[in-house]
Amino acid sequence: MKKDKKPKAVVTQNKTATADAFVNGENGLSDKEELTRRLDLIKTINEDDEVEDFSEESETEVDFQPTKLKNHKPSDFDGTFKFVSSVKEYNHDTWDDLMRFVKHKNRGEVKDKIANVIRDRTKENADALKEDIEGDDAVTQNEEVDLSDDELKHDYMRVKERKGKKVVTENTGPSVEVKEEEDDGAKDYFEELEENANGQIQSFYQMDLSRPLMKAIGGLGYIYPTPIQASTIPIALMGRDICGCAATGTGKTAAYMLPTVERLLYKPNLSQAVTRVLVLVPTRELGAQVYQVAKQLTQFTNVDVGIAIGGLDVKAQEAVLRKNPDIVIATPGRLIDHIKNTPSFSLDSIEILILDEADRMLDEYFAEQMKEIIRSCSETRQTMLFSATMTEEVKDLAAVSLRKPVKIFVNNNQTVAFNLRQEFIRIREGREADREALLAALVCRTFHDHCMVFVQTKRTAHRLRILLGLLGVKTGELHGDLTQAQRLESLKLFKDEQIDILVATDVAARGLDISSVKTVINFVMPATLEHYIHRVGRTARAGKAGVSVSLAGEQERKIVKEIVKNAISSVKNRIIPQDIIEKYRKKLAALEPEIEHVLAEERAEKLLRQTENQLTSAERKLKGQQPANPEGPPREWFQTLHERREEKTRLAGEDPEEKKKAKKRKRRGDDEDDFDPVRYHQERKKKLNSNVVVEKKKSKPEADGNADANKTPKQLAKERALNELRKVSMVQAKLAKIRNRPARVNATDEDNDGRSNGDGGRKNRKKQRNLSRFERDLTDVGTKNVKKLRYDASKKQRMDKVDKRKQSGKHMSSEKLRNKNGLNKQTKGKSFGQKAPKAKPAGGKGMGRGGGGGGGKRRK
Repeated sequence: MKKDKKPKAVVTQNKTATADAFVNGENGLSDKEELTRRLDLIKTINEDDEVEDFSEESETEVDFQPTKLKNHKPSDFDGTFKFVSSVKEYNHDTWDDLMRFVKHKNRGEVKDKIANVIRDRTKENADALKEDIEGDDAVTQNEEVDLSDDELKHDYMRVKERKGKKVVTENTGPSVEVKEEEDDGAKDYFEELEENANGQIQSFYQMDLSRPLMKAIGGLGYIYPTPIQASTIPIALMGRDICGCAATGTGKTAAYMLPTVERLLYKPNLSQAVTRVLVLVPTRELGAQVYQVAKQLTQFTNVDVGIAIGGLDVKAQEAVLRKNPDIVIATPGRLIDHIKNTPSFSLDSIEILILDEADRMLDEYFAEQMKEIIRSCSETRQTMLFSATMTEEVKDLAAVSLRKPVKIFVNNNQTVAFNLRQEFIRIREGREADREALLAALVCRTFHDHCMVFVQTKRTAHRLRILLGLLGVKTGELHGDLTQAQRLESLKLFKDEQIDILVATDVAARGLDISSVKTVINFVMPATLEHYIHRVGRTARAGKAGVSVSLAGEQERKIVKEIVKNAISSVKNRIIPQDIIEKYRKKLAALEPEIEHVLAEERAEKLLRQTENQLTSAERKLKGQQPANPEGPPREWFQTLHERREEKTRLAGEDPEEKKKAKKRKRRGDDEDDFDPVRYHQERKKKLNSNVVVEKKKSKPEADGNADANKTPKQLAKERALNELRKVSMVQAKLAKIRNRPARVNATDEDNDGRSNGDGGRKNRKKQRNLSRFERDLTDVGTKNVKKLRYDASKKQRMDKVDKRKQSGKHMSSEKLRNKNGLNKQTKGKSFGQKAPKAKPAGGKGMGRGGGGGGGKRRK
């Protein structure tokens, strides 16, 4: 035993000596701290000790500052991995169901042209850009971006103070709001949801959904219902009409699709299949996304889903619609096309009509198409409307013919997601040319991946895609100039994280659910607050955090103030150092020849395709063959060509009547008597000559090239930015013109006016007593008042014309003037031709009447 104790004593002695050595070392306290660190012990904090601040705010600031790290992902086991029960389930992909409708066309890829330019780039250009050219194979999970030390300089952040007396409510999570309506009509129109009516629903199991549906919910990863889902699903299962509003990314698609599929599971077994549900969406990409969600929810049921959106193969869609699927997801234009041209497909049996992004579907751009679709649907249907910016105006909802709808507003219709961090970069006056440099600095330094950039025009989207690609960023584009196959492919690549940046127009602003989006950048501010809410709603979805960065110039200060006023959390102002902006401006100037080279290649390819098509058409004509028409015979449409032109003119903000008057005035002048044929032909000849000169100038691309060649890159960048802002201003002016357009005055039946209720119209009479005579004339739409208004206006026009003739010095007889002014009681304002000879007075009485076929009757 003694032998065993001796080594232990030595060990104890060694430990004590080691501890004494650390305590009594040269540095004293530092050795003690080193011992604490090695033994992994937590030191007791004394009162006088300074503690380092590890709060989350400092980390949040660093997260959105320049960094070299990119695609930072966990490299361990994927927590979302699940075993599947069959090979069919393993191989199932909703994109495969969608791609069978897509027509593929072989076209040159932009990324190939960019890769060729980068490969052929000279050493001088590469040194000027200060970047290392690497292939796509060099990308790793934790790839580092090649940035110099000066580019890692942090941006300055400043909190924008809210001006005004608006009280900011603390964000305690979304809740169903019961709003007090001031308008009696709106109170009678909506049926409000009782407060906390569905507050006890905390799980999908409490909704009594079927087992196949619950299995699909589990497969999609839904755990708890969101507030809009908990409020909507029980009411929708009762068959009630719904007008719902919730913030972006809160699960509105599942909110209307789950009760719809549940009701279809109990459909009667008929010998012939019928279409019972119609879902209308404004964009093709949103239609494709809703189709995928519907296919996933119905994968364990016998419910069939069809799709009818533009850009996809018409024949494949017709084959599906002939089978009359239970659910059809469609865009309005393609749906009407199938109603008119696809046999055995109609909307007579529609029981549920759903409008996703309903405020967009109910605006003037879809008005005529929506009227035609609703006219084709059954009158005894259930109608559900959903949007993040849902309108509350009864006049806007009247077109859908809702029957006592339930209003479910989980959020205010002007609110962004509560976990969205909003940032703005101010562009001073005269510095609009720095927009591209600012965007390049943001993408290359700070927001390397999972980022969407929104622009106003398709041309700018394509240019930025080339520019960022030449900077070495994996970029895609999404806009209307691409084929539908290219649009869906860009969307899929971005969802699969094969590209880092997606440059898009407002086509991608509504409804798209891309869970991995971290940042949204607005290259220019949108036209309205609603557009902004939908753009930034692509991030901060399903409870995740997100960032929006908007470039705002002096012309866009109004909408920025409106956003700051409606913001729940504080809004930040990001200031990028001036030397960083100058560095990226030089980079972009060095890239300008390469961008022009890529664009020139694309123009040459497009011209070559057009020439080939013309040669093929000419060859078929020489052989006596009919021109190739892959779509078959011409397809019918519900509007005539004249009606479509009128609608296009009206949506452009032009008045067709004013257009006709302007053309007439241009040819004839203000009056028929003012028309001078000699002057008219001289002006026409001069105009034709000027048109020839303009066409000659336009037919010379060298002139435009020389004009652009004389400008500096800064001037060209400023022109492009101002062109974007001009497009936004045009959209704002068009919306304002449509909003302020006066409604047409319609006469109502005076016998029934104000007597529809049982009170005999007492309320209306009481309101009229408080109106002035001027207001009563404006608001009275009775038959007599409308005729009086129209007569007075016509009389005023006639008198103005007479006054103009007087001023011009033209002769008019006194009797005709009396007739025009209505002073001649015997003729009652009628105009006459030649005057009859005066009759001799008979019996000393007045002169005879008559002459010109317009006199009064002779007395007997």
